[in-house]
Amino acid sequence: MTVSIVALTLNEIDGVKVILPAIRREWYDQLIVVDGGSRDGTIEWCREHGYEVFEQRRRGIRYAYLDVLPHLTGDIILTLSPDGNCAPEFIPEMIAKVREGCDLVIGSRYLGDAHSDDDDAITGFGNWLFTGTVNLLHGGHYTDAMVIYRAFQRQLIDDLDLTAEATYALPEKLFRTIISWEPIMAVRAAKAAKRIAEVPAGEPARLGGERKLQIFRWGGAYYFQFWRELWYWRPKPNK
Repeated sequence: MTVSIVALTLNEIDGVKVILPAIRREWYDQLIVVDGGSRDGTIEWCREHGYEVFEQRRRGIRYAYLDVLPHLTGDIILTLSPDGNCAPEFIPEMIAKVREGCDLVIGSRYLGDAHSDDDDAITGFGNWLFTGTVNLLHGGHYTDAMVIYRAFQRQLIDDLDLTAEATYALPEKLFRTIISWEPIMAVRAAKAAKRIAEVPAGEPARLGGERKLQIFRWGGAYYFQFWRELWYWRPKPNK
């Protein structure tokens, strides 16, 4: 199974200089930097150092995934943010678990002794609440349903209908924002009884730049999705 690593950037020049060189070449078949419009030299540095850069056409993390998807070559996709929050040394373990048969592997910030150095009181409580809600409503066993750091079989995108705009249109309209697909991926993977594993990756402090979180708008939209999924989506029958 071949591997595509997707590194999402938006003004992360400090992070990419440290994190991208730490991702060893033997770990992947493709590494592509998907940029959302950096103006701090991120794009130029990446290209100067031989990294493939894709400049997304539409604003928002989900559209970064959707725009780059036709260009990804891997059977396994691993997504991360090269801002320091995703420790690259866990990549081999996460990929290995997918190759062993998992559909989705989470680089958890909270499993076992792992912890987040980037949480504050609001985000820490929110991650606890959202993950607990996913587990309660949809039979999950996650310690971290929200994190961007994850590896999954490419087929999972189609199995869970993650590219369907109808999945996101109503919550985005209600909360006037653009959301990503990680939380709904966790929900639907649990609903579909996919093979899920977690790795205690933790979350180191970010390296420069600024957090892009829209805490209340994203939180409201995701929480709306969690409850709507009780009736909105059903897993595809096994062939």
